Amino acid sequence: MKVKPLNAAIVLMLLAAAAGCSSGAEEPEHRQARQASAIRIEYWTPFSGGDNQFMTEMVERFNREQSAVHIVQTNSRLDDYYSRLRTAILSGNAPDVAINHATNLPQFVQNGYIEDLTGPASEVGLDWDVFNGNIMASAMYDGRSYAVPLDTHALVMYYNKQHLKVAGLLDSADKPVLEGGEEGFTAFLQRIRAAVPPDIAPLAQPSTRIDSVWLWWSLYNQIEGGGSFYDEMGTRSTLNNPQALKALKFVNGLYASGLIPPDINDAFKMFYDGKAAVLITGMWGTGAFEHAPGLDFGVAPLPTVYDTPAVWGDSHSLVIPTKHGMTDEKRNAIMTFAKWMVEHGEMWAEAGHVPSMTRVVRGEAFHALKFRSDYAAAANDVKYWPRHVRQWSTTEVLIREFEQMNYGRQTPEQALRNAAAIIDAELKR
Repeated sequence: MKVKPLNAAIVLMLLAAAAGCSSGAEEPEHRQARQASAIRIEYWTPFSGGDNQFMTEMVERFNREQSAVHIVQTNSRLDDYYSRLRTAILSGNAPDVAINHATNLPQFVQNGYIEDLTGPASEVGLDWDVFNGNIMASAMYDGRSYAVPLDTHALVMYYNKQHLKVAGLLDSADKPVLEGGEEGFTAFLQRIRAAVPPDIAPLAQPSTRIDSVWLWWSLYNQIEGGGSFYDEMGTRSTLNNPQALKALKFVNGLYASGLIPPDINDAFKMFYDGKAAVLITGMWGTGAFEHAPGLDFGVAPLPTVYDTPAVWGDSHSLVIPTKHGMTDEKRNAIMTFAKWMVEHGEMWAEAGHVPSMTRVVRGEAFHALKFRSDYAAAANDVKYWPRHVRQWSTTEVLIREFEQMNYGRQTPEQALRNAAAIIDAELKR
């Protein structure tokens, strides 16, 4: 494809700046001069902890390596990030580029909040075929691409090697030894409980928030015939079914039996501090656990308890919010930044995520990172939430109902029945 003169100019500036950076540290006055002449791009992110640190490092490196584009990053708490972003878009004060989770994309696409990136990607030579197919599908609507996915971040199983070794559950390669099926996973945790001190959680999972919902969704999709959430029209819940109940009963049994101890608030910290043998949480934990003093841990894909591998996951992606006055020049600058980000996905993988670009995952830099290759293939097994405009709010319903179940205030049957009824009522509004 023929490259427009503007894009060619940007590419030449990128190459020239990169060559200049290799000669040593840049003087402050030179850096200020570069920023003054660059295309300024406002970039909003919702990251915390290690994610924010690694993203900031990527932005700073991008700004150092070229002079055509300057990214100004603004980070917010996830709790209010999307309400702020929607308000900014509707008021005409949106950032130039923003992070959006795959779960939220249906609402943003259907409401016209973000641009179709199919054409802009081709202008900077960004080929959608270089991405992992399962990840890329989460950014596609009616054959059009509305986001540049950076990663997938799925559930994985972290394990404390010391505790599993005491229980005789590590093989010669320091991998967990467990059989399949509900019985196999339950026996694995029971054996841990029998071997470790009473203050060590066999499996650490919070009693509140979304963790039990993620685990249930993963197991539900592992069951043959499972994974249904809405009817074909998206107007009614189909959650109250035998497969969904089977998975939820198993999750509830882990809480009820004490294999997941009661009233856990911060399961992440428990594992970080060595007080949990197993933790099922997102890949984002890897970067933090690597810096935990004295923690000897491993990580593996979520066990396949039922018929086929499946795991909850989501993706961070870059989107261009709809706004008046967006020029082709600025749009191309944004896409140049997006292309650079996915091509340098090994930096983002330091946070624990699996990069979206296949070439990056196969590259030496990614494989040089410890642990990531142990679960990289899980990207192919991710089961995203349904592509429904109300998914974010319906998931909140599940969280509330599952919390009541986790505390023994209702049965799994009641939790599913109540959740389905509430979701149906909300879908009729």
